[in-house]
Amino acid sequence: MSAAPSLSRIRQSGDPIFWNGAMALAFLLACLVRLGIPTTPYFDEVHYLPAARAVLELFQATNVEHPPLAKQIMAAGIALFGDEPFGWRIFSVVAGTLALFASMRAMWFASCSRAASVLTGLFVGTNFVLFIHARIAMLDVFMVAFLMLAAWMFAGALRENETARWRLAIAGVALGCAMASKWNAIPLAMLPGLAFLAARWTAGRRRLVMSARGAPVRGMTLWEAGVWLGLVPLLVYAASYWPFLYWSVPGGDPSGLVDLHRHMLALQTQVPEAHPYQSQWWDWVINRRAIWYLYEPVDGAMRGVMLIGNPLTMWFGLIAMAWCAWTAWVSRAEAPRWDCIALVVIYLASLGLWIVAPKAVQFYFHYFLAGMAVSAALALGVERLWQRGERLVPALLMLGALGFFLYWFPILTAAPLDDPQDFLKWAWTEGWR
Repeated sequence: MSAAPSLSRIRQSGDPIFWNGAMALAFLLACLVRLGIPTTPYFDEVHYLPAARAVLELFQATNVEHPPLAKQIMAAGIALFGDEPFGWRIFSVVAGTLALFASMRAMWFASCSRAASVLTGLFVGTNFVLFIHARIAMLDVFMVAFLMLAAWMFAGALRENETARWRLAIAGVALGCAMASKWNAIPLAMLPGLAFLAARWTAGRRRLVMSARGAPVRGMTLWEAGVWLGLVPLLVYAASYWPFLYWSVPGGDPSGLVDLHRHMLALQTQVPEAHPYQSQWWDWVINRRAIWYLYEPVDGAMRGVMLIGNPLTMWFGLIAMAWCAWTAWVSRAEAPRWDCIALVVIYLASLGLWIVAPKAVQFYFHYFLAGMAVSAALALGVERLWQRGERLVPALLMLGALGFFLYWFPILTAAPLDDPQDFLKWAWTEGWR
Protein backbone atom coordinates (compact mmCIF):
# COMPACT_ATOMS: atom_id res chain seq x y z
CA MET A 1 0.00 0.00 0.00
CA SER A 2 1.16 3.53 -0.58
CA ALA A 3 -0.44 6.37 1.32
CA ALA A 4 -2.74 5.22 4.10
CA PRO A 5 -6.34 4.92 2.89
CA SER A 6 -8.83 7.25 4.49
CA LEU A 7 -11.08 6.09 7.29
CA SER A 8 -14.12 6.39 5.03
CA ARG A 9 -12.49 4.16 2.44
CA ILE A 10 -11.69 1.56 5.08
CA ARG A 11 -15.28 1.55 6.32
CA GLN A 12 -16.64 1.34 2.80
CA SER A 13 -14.51 -1.73 2.13
CA GLY A 14 -16.31 -3.54 4.96
CA ASP A 15 -14.73 -4.13 8.35
CA PRO A 16 -14.59 -7.92 8.99
CA ILE A 17 -15.01 -7.50 12.74
CA PHE A 18 -18.02 -9.86 12.80
CA TRP A 19 -15.99 -12.65 11.20
CA ASN A 20 -13.05 -11.85 13.45
CA GLY A 21 -15.30 -12.22 16.48
CA ALA A 22 -16.89 -15.42 15.18
CA MET A 23 -13.48 -17.02 14.57
CA ALA A 24 -12.26 -15.96 18.01
CA LEU A 25 -15.38 -17.46 19.60
CA ALA A 26 -14.90 -20.75 17.73
CA PHE A 27 -11.28 -20.82 18.91
CA LEU A 28 -12.35 -20.21 22.51
CA LEU A 29 -14.91 -23.04 22.40
CA ALA A 30 -12.32 -25.41 20.92
CA CYS A 31 -9.91 -24.48 23.72
CA LEU A 32 -12.48 -25.50 26.32
CA VAL A 33 -12.59 -29.09 25.05
CA ARG A 34 -11.01 -31.23 27.80
CA LEU A 35 -9.49 -28.12 29.37
CA GLY A 36 -9.53 -29.85 32.76
CA ILE A 37 -7.48 -32.80 31.51
CA PRO A 38 -5.00 -33.68 32.79
CA THR A 39 -6.30 -33.02 36.27
CA THR A 40 -2.75 -32.69 37.59
CA PRO A 41 -0.17 -30.10 36.51
CA TYR A 42 1.82 -31.06 33.43
CA PHE A 43 4.97 -29.84 31.70
CA ASP A 44 5.97 -26.34 32.92
CA GLU A 45 2.78 -25.93 34.94
CA VAL A 46 4.77 -27.60 37.72
CA HIS A 47 6.91 -24.44 37.89
CA TYR A 48 4.35 -21.72 37.29
CA LEU A 49 1.44 -22.90 39.43
CA PRO A 50 3.47 -22.81 42.67
CA ALA A 51 4.59 -19.32 41.63
CA ALA A 52 0.95 -18.30 41.12
CA ARG A 53 0.01 -19.67 44.53
CA ALA A 54 2.88 -17.67 46.02
CA VAL A 55 1.21 -14.50 44.71
CA LEU A 56 -1.86 -15.31 46.78
CA GLU A 57 0.21 -16.09 49.86
CA LEU A 58 2.63 -13.12 49.55
CA PHE A 59 5.22 -14.90 51.65
CA GLN A 60 7.95 -16.54 49.58
CA ALA A 61 8.65 -15.78 45.90
CA THR A 62 9.25 -18.71 43.56
CA ASN A 63 10.21 -18.88 39.89
CA VAL A 64 12.05 -15.58 40.35
CA GLU A 65 13.84 -15.86 36.98
CA HIS A 66 10.71 -14.66 35.14
CA PRO A 67 8.74 -11.41 35.55
CA PRO A 68 5.62 -11.68 37.71
CA LEU A 69 2.58 -10.48 35.75
CA ALA A 70 1.55 -13.70 34.00
CA LYS A 71 1.79 -15.54 37.31
CA GLN A 72 -0.40 -12.86 38.91
CA ILE A 73 -3.02 -13.46 36.21
CA MET A 74 -2.87 -17.20 36.89
CA ALA A 75 -3.27 -16.42 40.58
CA ALA A 76 -6.42 -14.45 39.76
CA GLY A 77 -7.79 -17.53 38.00
CA ILE A 78 -7.09 -19.65 41.08
CA ALA A 79 -8.68 -17.05 43.35
CA LEU A 80 -11.80 -16.76 41.19
CA PHE A 81 -12.34 -20.37 40.10
CA GLY A 82 -10.46 -22.45 42.63
CA ASP A 83 -7.11 -24.21 42.77
CA GLU A 84 -8.08 -26.78 40.17
CA PRO A 85 -7.48 -27.29 36.42
CA PHE A 86 -10.16 -24.86 35.22
CA GLY A 87 -8.87 -22.14 37.54
CA TRP A 88 -5.27 -22.80 36.47
CA ARG A 89 -5.93 -22.57 32.74
CA ILE A 90 -8.98 -20.40 32.08
CA PHE A 91 -7.07 -17.15 31.76
CA SER A 92 -4.72 -18.83 29.30
CA VAL A 93 -7.84 -19.50 27.19
CA VAL A 94 -8.83 -15.83 27.48
CA ALA A 95 -5.31 -14.70 26.56
CA GLY A 96 -5.12 -17.04 23.59
CA THR A 97 -8.49 -15.84 22.31
CA LEU A 98 -7.38 -12.22 22.70
CA ALA A 99 -4.15 -12.99 20.82
CA LEU A 100 -6.11 -14.45 17.91
CA PHE A 101 -8.67 -11.64 17.75
CA ALA A 102 -6.01 -8.94 18.09
CA SER A 103 -3.86 -10.49 15.35
CA MET A 104 -6.82 -10.36 12.97
CA ARG A 105 -7.55 -6.76 13.88
CA ALA A 106 -3.90 -5.80 13.49
CA MET A 107 -3.87 -7.35 10.01
CA TRP A 108 -7.06 -5.50 9.10
CA PHE A 109 -5.61 -2.12 10.00
CA ALA A 110 -2.22 -2.95 8.47
CA SER A 111 -3.53 -4.23 5.13
CA CYS A 112 -7.12 -2.91 4.82
CA SER A 113 -7.94 -6.37 3.46
CA ARG A 114 -10.92 -8.34 4.73
CA ALA A 115 -9.51 -11.52 3.23
CA ALA A 116 -6.09 -11.09 4.83
CA SER A 117 -7.68 -10.43 8.22
CA VAL A 118 -9.89 -13.52 8.09
CA LEU A 119 -7.09 -15.69 6.68
CA THR A 120 -4.86 -14.55 9.52
CA GLY A 121 -7.47 -15.92 11.90
CA LEU A 122 -7.50 -19.24 10.05
CA PHE A 123 -3.74 -19.74 9.90
CA VAL A 124 -2.94 -18.36 13.36
CA GLY A 125 -5.81 -20.20 15.02
CA THR A 126 -4.75 -23.54 13.51
CA ASN A 127 -0.96 -23.20 13.78
CA PHE A 128 -1.01 -25.51 16.86
CA VAL A 129 1.35 -23.33 18.93
CA LEU A 130 -1.22 -20.72 19.96
CA PHE A 131 -3.90 -23.34 20.59
CA ILE A 132 -1.72 -25.49 22.86
CA HIS A 133 -0.52 -22.52 24.90
CA ALA A 134 -4.08 -21.27 25.24
CA ARG A 135 -4.80 -24.49 27.15
CA ILE A 136 -1.88 -24.66 29.58
CA ALA A 137 -0.82 -22.51 32.53
CA MET A 138 2.42 -21.16 31.05
CA LEU A 139 3.69 -17.61 30.65
CA ASP A 140 4.08 -17.44 26.87
CA VAL A 141 0.46 -16.99 25.86
CA PHE A 142 0.07 -13.91 28.07
CA MET A 143 3.15 -12.31 26.55
CA VAL A 144 1.88 -13.01 23.03
CA ALA A 145 -1.63 -11.76 23.82
CA PHE A 146 -0.35 -8.42 25.09
CA LEU A 147 1.99 -8.03 22.11
CA MET A 148 -0.83 -8.74 19.67
CA LEU A 149 -3.03 -6.21 21.49
CA ALA A 150 -0.24 -3.64 21.17
CA ALA A 151 0.15 -4.45 17.46
CA TRP A 152 -3.60 -3.97 16.93
CA MET A 153 -3.61 -0.63 18.73
CA PHE A 154 -0.47 0.62 17.01
CA ALA A 155 -1.68 -0.33 13.54
CA GLY A 156 -5.04 1.29 14.30
CA ALA A 157 -3.34 4.49 15.46
CA LEU A 158 -1.37 4.74 12.23
CA ARG A 159 -4.47 4.13 10.14
CA GLU A 160 -6.90 6.32 12.11
CA ASN A 161 -4.83 9.25 13.36
CA GLU A 162 -7.81 10.79 15.11
CA THR A 163 -7.87 7.83 17.51
CA ALA A 164 -4.10 7.66 17.93
CA ARG A 165 -3.86 9.06 21.45
CA TRP A 166 -6.03 6.49 23.21
CA ARG A 167 -4.79 3.69 20.97
CA LEU A 168 -1.14 4.42 21.73
CA ALA A 169 -1.97 4.68 25.43
CA ILE A 170 -3.44 1.18 25.33
CA ALA A 171 -0.50 -0.02 23.25
CA GLY A 172 1.92 1.32 25.84
CA VAL A 173 0.14 -0.46 28.68
CA ALA A 174 0.04 -3.67 26.63
CA LEU A 175 3.77 -3.47 25.84
CA GLY A 176 4.53 -3.07 29.53
CA CYS A 177 2.31 -6.05 30.36
CA ALA A 178 4.02 -8.15 27.68
CA MET A 179 7.48 -7.46 29.12
CA ALA A 180 6.12 -8.07 32.62
CA SER A 181 4.90 -11.49 31.49
CA LYS A 182 8.11 -12.71 29.90
CA TRP A 183 11.34 -11.04 28.83
CA ASN A 184 11.09 -12.54 25.34
CA ALA A 185 8.80 -9.61 24.55
CA ILE A 186 11.50 -6.95 24.94
CA PRO A 187 12.78 -6.88 21.31
CA LEU A 188 9.22 -6.66 19.99
CA ALA A 189 8.20 -4.08 22.59
CA MET A 190 10.87 -1.72 21.28
CA LEU A 191 9.63 -1.82 17.69
CA PRO A 192 6.61 0.56 17.83
CA GLY A 193 8.63 3.38 19.38
CA LEU A 194 11.51 2.85 16.97
CA ALA A 195 9.09 2.76 14.02
CA PHE A 196 7.52 6.05 15.12
CA LEU A 197 10.97 7.62 15.50
CA ALA A 198 12.14 6.39 12.09
CA ALA A 199 8.98 7.63 10.36
CA ARG A 200 9.20 11.07 11.95
CA TRP A 201 12.92 11.27 11.23
CA THR A 202 12.46 10.46 7.54
CA ALA A 203 9.60 12.99 7.35
CA GLY A 204 12.30 15.65 7.60
CA ARG A 205 10.68 17.86 10.23
CA ARG A 206 12.88 20.74 11.43
CA ARG A 207 11.78 20.34 15.05
CA LEU A 208 12.08 16.57 15.32
CA VAL A 209 10.95 16.26 18.93
CA MET A 210 8.34 19.01 19.13
CA SER A 211 6.77 18.97 15.65
CA ALA A 212 3.25 17.52 15.53
CA ARG A 213 3.20 17.33 11.74
CA GLY A 214 4.13 14.54 9.40
CA ALA A 215 4.14 10.76 9.47
CA PRO A 216 3.28 8.46 11.09
CA VAL A 217 0.62 10.24 13.21
CA ARG A 218 -0.48 13.74 12.34
CA GLY A 219 -1.11 15.92 15.38
CA MET A 220 1.21 14.02 17.75
CA THR A 221 4.71 15.07 18.71
CA LEU A 222 7.60 12.68 19.01
CA TRP A 223 7.91 13.39 22.71
CA GLU A 224 4.28 12.43 23.31
CA ALA A 225 4.71 9.22 21.36
CA GLY A 226 7.76 8.56 23.50
CA VAL A 227 5.60 8.85 26.61
CA TRP A 228 3.02 6.35 25.34
CA LEU A 229 5.46 3.89 23.72
CA GLY A 230 8.48 4.34 26.00
CA LEU A 231 7.70 5.68 29.45
CA VAL A 232 4.29 4.05 29.96
CA PRO A 233 5.56 0.51 29.19
CA LEU A 234 8.43 0.94 31.65
CA LEU A 235 6.11 2.21 34.39
CA VAL A 236 3.65 -0.64 33.84
CA TYR A 237 6.52 -3.13 33.87
CA ALA A 238 7.88 -1.72 37.13
CA ALA A 239 4.41 -1.66 38.74
CA SER A 240 4.01 -5.40 38.11
CA TYR A 241 6.68 -6.05 40.75
CA TRP A 242 4.46 -4.93 43.62
CA PRO A 243 4.44 -8.41 45.26
CA PHE A 244 8.19 -8.13 45.85
CA LEU A 245 7.45 -5.50 48.49
CA TYR A 246 5.97 -8.33 50.55
CA TRP A 247 7.88 -11.42 49.42
CA SER A 248 11.00 -12.92 50.86
CA VAL A 249 13.22 -13.34 47.80
CA PRO A 250 16.04 -15.90 47.89
CA GLY A 251 19.21 -14.45 46.46
CA GLY A 252 17.78 -10.99 45.76
CA ASP A 253 16.90 -7.73 47.44
CA PRO A 254 13.16 -7.07 47.05
CA SER A 255 13.64 -3.40 47.88
CA GLY A 256 15.61 -2.69 44.70
CA LEU A 257 14.54 -3.52 41.15
CA VAL A 258 18.09 -3.22 39.86
CA ASP A 259 19.47 -5.80 42.29
CA LEU A 260 16.49 -8.05 41.66
CA HIS A 261 17.05 -7.90 37.91
CA ARG A 262 20.70 -8.80 38.32
CA HIS A 263 19.56 -11.90 40.16
CA MET A 264 16.94 -12.69 37.49
CA LEU A 265 19.49 -12.31 34.69
CA ALA A 266 21.92 -14.60 36.49
CA LEU A 267 19.20 -17.24 36.74
CA GLN A 268 18.31 -16.82 33.05
CA THR A 269 21.89 -17.21 31.83
CA GLN A 270 22.99 -20.08 34.05
CA VAL A 271 23.89 -23.34 32.30
CA PRO A 272 21.40 -26.05 33.34
CA GLU A 273 21.62 -29.72 32.52
CA ALA A 274 20.80 -30.76 28.97
CA HIS A 275 17.12 -31.45 28.29
CA PRO A 276 15.89 -34.19 25.94
CA TYR A 277 13.57 -31.76 24.16
CA GLN A 278 16.02 -28.87 23.76
CA SER A 279 16.62 -27.57 20.26
CA GLN A 280 18.17 -24.72 18.25
CA TRP A 281 16.63 -21.93 16.24
CA TRP A 282 17.23 -23.65 12.92
CA ASP A 283 15.25 -26.65 14.20
CA TRP A 284 12.29 -24.33 14.85
CA VAL A 285 12.46 -22.73 11.41
CA ILE A 286 12.14 -26.08 9.65
CA ASN A 287 9.68 -27.44 12.26
CA ARG A 288 12.02 -30.31 13.09
CA ARG A 289 11.91 -30.75 16.88
CA ALA A 290 8.67 -31.39 18.73
CA ILE A 291 8.04 -31.32 22.48
CA TRP A 292 5.72 -33.81 24.13
CA TYR A 293 4.16 -31.75 26.90
CA LEU A 294 2.34 -34.92 27.98
CA TYR A 295 2.44 -38.59 27.03
CA GLU A 296 1.51 -40.97 29.82
CA PRO A 297 -1.43 -42.79 31.38
CA VAL A 298 -3.45 -40.13 33.17
CA ASP A 299 -7.09 -39.69 34.13
CA GLY A 300 -7.98 -43.23 33.16
CA ALA A 301 -6.42 -43.39 29.71
CA MET A 302 -3.24 -42.96 27.69
CA ARG A 303 -3.10 -39.28 26.69
CA GLY A 304 -0.72 -36.92 24.99
CA VAL A 305 -0.14 -33.26 24.14
CA MET A 306 2.34 -32.68 21.34
CA LEU A 307 3.81 -29.24 20.64
CA ILE A 308 4.86 -28.78 17.04
CA GLY A 309 3.86 -26.26 14.42
CA ASN A 310 1.15 -27.09 11.89
CA PRO A 311 3.37 -28.60 9.16
CA LEU A 312 1.51 -26.93 6.31
CA THR A 313 1.43 -23.51 7.93
CA MET A 314 5.01 -23.48 9.15
CA TRP A 315 6.57 -24.83 5.94
CA PHE A 316 4.52 -22.92 3.38
CA GLY A 317 4.56 -19.91 5.70
CA LEU A 318 8.34 -19.71 5.20
CA ILE A 319 7.76 -19.37 1.45
CA ALA A 320 5.18 -16.68 2.17
CA MET A 321 7.61 -14.88 4.48
CA ALA A 322 10.22 -14.89 1.72
CA TRP A 323 7.59 -13.42 -0.62
CA CYS A 324 6.82 -10.74 1.98
CA ALA A 325 10.52 -9.86 2.17
CA TRP A 326 10.78 -9.63 -1.63
CA THR A 327 7.57 -7.58 -1.87
CA ALA A 328 8.75 -5.24 0.88
CA TRP A 329 12.01 -4.69 -1.01
CA VAL A 330 10.61 -4.07 -4.49
CA SER A 331 7.81 -1.82 -3.23
CA ARG A 332 9.95 0.28 -0.89
CA ALA A 333 10.38 3.31 -3.14
CA GLU A 334 6.95 4.08 -4.59
CA ALA A 335 4.26 2.22 -2.64
CA PRO A 336 5.71 0.50 0.45
CA ARG A 337 3.87 -2.60 1.62
CA TRP A 338 3.97 -1.80 5.31
CA ASP A 339 2.11 -4.98 6.21
CA CYS A 340 4.83 -7.09 4.60
CA ILE A 341 7.59 -4.94 6.08
CA ALA A 342 6.10 -5.27 9.56
CA LEU A 343 5.87 -9.06 9.38
CA VAL A 344 9.45 -9.44 8.18
CA VAL A 345 10.74 -7.16 10.95
CA ILE A 346 8.70 -8.98 13.60
CA TYR A 347 9.92 -12.36 12.37
CA LEU A 348 13.57 -11.33 12.31
CA ALA A 349 13.41 -9.59 15.70
CA SER A 350 11.66 -12.46 17.48
CA LEU A 351 13.88 -15.13 15.94
CA GLY A 352 17.04 -13.04 16.18
CA LEU A 353 16.65 -12.80 19.94
CA TRP A 354 17.27 -16.53 20.24
CA ILE A 355 20.19 -16.51 17.84
CA VAL A 356 22.11 -14.15 20.14
CA ALA A 357 20.50 -14.86 23.54
CA PRO A 358 22.94 -16.25 26.14
CA LYS A 359 20.49 -18.98 27.13
CA ALA A 360 22.12 -22.40 26.96
CA VAL A 361 18.96 -24.51 26.70
CA GLN A 362 16.25 -23.43 24.25
CA PHE A 363 12.97 -25.00 23.14
CA TYR A 364 10.53 -24.92 20.26
CA PHE A 365 8.06 -22.76 22.18
CA HIS A 366 10.59 -19.92 21.89
CA TYR A 367 9.47 -19.81 18.23
CA PHE A 368 5.95 -18.80 19.33
CA LEU A 369 6.17 -15.16 18.22
CA ALA A 370 8.01 -15.94 14.99
CA GLY A 371 5.40 -18.61 14.27
CA MET A 372 2.65 -16.01 14.62
CA ALA A 373 4.42 -13.88 12.01
CA VAL A 374 4.85 -16.85 9.67
CA SER A 375 1.13 -17.66 9.97
CA ALA A 376 0.18 -14.07 9.14
CA ALA A 377 2.60 -14.05 6.20
CA LEU A 378 0.85 -17.10 4.80
CA ALA A 379 -2.43 -15.20 5.02
CA LEU A 380 -1.00 -12.39 2.89
CA GLY A 381 0.49 -14.88 0.46
CA VAL A 382 -2.77 -16.77 -0.01
CA GLU A 383 -4.65 -13.50 -0.48
CA ARG A 384 -2.17 -12.48 -3.19
CA LEU A 385 -2.57 -15.80 -5.01
CA TRP A 386 -6.36 -15.37 -4.93
CA GLN A 387 -6.05 -11.85 -6.32
CA ARG A 388 -4.02 -13.23 -9.22
CA GLY A 389 -6.83 -15.58 -10.10
CA GLU A 390 -5.35 -18.70 -8.53
CA ARG A 391 -7.93 -20.91 -6.89
CA LEU A 392 -6.54 -24.42 -6.44
CA VAL A 393 -3.42 -23.58 -4.41
CA PRO A 394 -5.19 -21.15 -2.03
CA ALA A 395 -7.97 -23.68 -1.48
CA LEU A 396 -5.49 -26.47 -0.78
CA LEU A 397 -3.59 -24.30 1.69
CA MET A 398 -6.70 -23.21 3.55
CA LEU A 399 -8.28 -26.66 3.67
CA GLY A 400 -4.91 -28.24 4.41
CA ALA A 401 -4.24 -26.03 7.44
CA LEU A 402 -7.69 -26.75 8.82
CA GLY A 403 -7.42 -30.44 7.97
CA PHE A 404 -4.09 -30.84 9.74
CA PHE A 405 -5.54 -29.08 12.79
CA LEU A 406 -8.49 -31.49 12.89
CA TYR A 407 -6.21 -34.50 12.39
CA TRP A 408 -3.93 -33.37 15.22
CA PHE A 409 -6.82 -32.32 17.48
CA PRO A 410 -6.77 -35.49 19.66
CA ILE A 411 -3.07 -35.00 20.43
CA LEU A 412 -3.52 -31.27 21.00
CA THR A 413 -6.30 -31.77 23.55
CA ALA A 414 -5.20 -34.85 25.54
CA ALA A 415 -7.88 -37.11 24.07
CA PRO A 416 -7.88 -40.74 25.26
CA LEU A 417 -5.74 -42.94 23.00
CA ASP A 418 -6.26 -46.59 22.21
CA ASP A 419 -2.68 -47.77 22.39
CA PRO A 420 0.66 -46.57 23.85
CA GLN A 421 2.05 -46.56 20.30
CA ASP A 422 -0.67 -44.23 19.00
CA PHE A 423 1.78 -41.33 19.10
CA LEU A 424 3.22 -42.66 15.84
CA LYS A 425 0.10 -41.40 14.04
CA TRP A 426 1.44 -37.88 14.57
CA ALA A 427 5.16 -38.37 15.19
CA TRP A 428 6.08 -38.70 11.54
CA THR A 429 9.79 -38.00 11.92
CA GLU A 430 12.47 -38.85 14.46
CA GLY A 431 12.56 -35.23 15.61
CA TRP A 432 8.86 -35.37 16.43
CA ARG A 433 9.25 -38.34 18.81
